[in-house]
Amino acid sequence: MRAVVQRVKHASVRVDNELKGAINAGLLVFLGVAEGDSREDADYLVDKIVNLRIFEDDEGKMNLSALDLDKEILLVSQFTLMGDCRKGRRPNFTAAAKPEIANELYLYCLEALEKTGLKIASGEFQAMMEVELINDGPVTILLDSKKEF
Repeated sequence: MRAVVQRVKHASVRVDNELKGAINAGLLVFLGVAEGDSREDADYLVDKIVNLRIFEDDEGKMNLSALDLDKEILLVSQFTLMGDCRKGRRPNFTAAAKPEIANELYLYCLEALEKTGLKIASGEFQAMMEVELINDGPVTILLDSKKEF
C-alpha cells in the first residue's frame, strides 16, 4: 500500500463539479492499494500518516504531527500510485489491487482515520476526481507499507 502525503494549507476534491470533500490546514493523502495488501498494511499507513512529524514547532523544526496539532486530513484513492514505469513509456497497473479489495481497504483506512478524532474528508472511490490544493512548504512524503530502505 502506498500513500503520497502532502502538507497543505487547503485541499478539496470534486466529482462532476460537486464538492465531495474539503479541508483546511492539514494533510492531503493519495492512497494506492496493491494486490496482496491487508488491514495490517492499512493500520501501518494510518499510524504513520497521523503521527508523521512534518509540521513545524515554535523553533521552526518539523517536530509536530497532525495529531499533535489537530489537523485535518483529506483521503483520496489513487490506483495510479501502483503504476510501474520501469519498462516502456506507458505505466503498467497490474500491481494494483482489484477494485473490490482496494475499495474495502480504502474504506478501512477512512474509518481508521476517523477514529483518531481528527476531521477527515474523502473523495469518491473509482471516480474521475478534480483535486485542488495549496501545498504548504512544499512538503511531500512518500509512504509504502512494503518498501524497505
